[in-house]
Amino acid sequence: MSDISSPSIASLTTRLIAFRDARDWRQFHSLKNLVVSLNLEAAEVLELTQWKSEDQFEADVTTPETNARLAEECADVLLYLLLVAERAGFDLSKAAADKIAANELKYPVEKARGTARKYTEL
Repeated sequence: MSDISSPSIASLTTRLIAFRDARDWRQFHSLKNLVVSLNLEAAEVLELTQWKSEDQFEADVTTPETNARLAEECADVLLYLLLVAERAGFDLSKAAADKIAANELKYPVEKARGTARKYTEL
């Protein structure tokens, strides 16, 4: 494990690309393959909830084993997102910030607080 507690998205991307390139794996990382792999990893996150109620899953995630598995699967999703963004040529941090700003406009606090309705229904 690394002793870096909270690396930036940019430094994670740099490290991930160096890892990939040292192994000559870019040749396998078409944008389509990365998107497929991202979804396979997301399904592994979802699998942790299979056959469990919300309460069971919330309780399970407090155990060290389940918490570690969830962290590992979420990390896999993040790493594939970084690879997708790098391959497609966009800044994931900027895209996320732009999306939050767009959501703030679509879901104003005074209309969206306490409801799960879509912005078109507010």
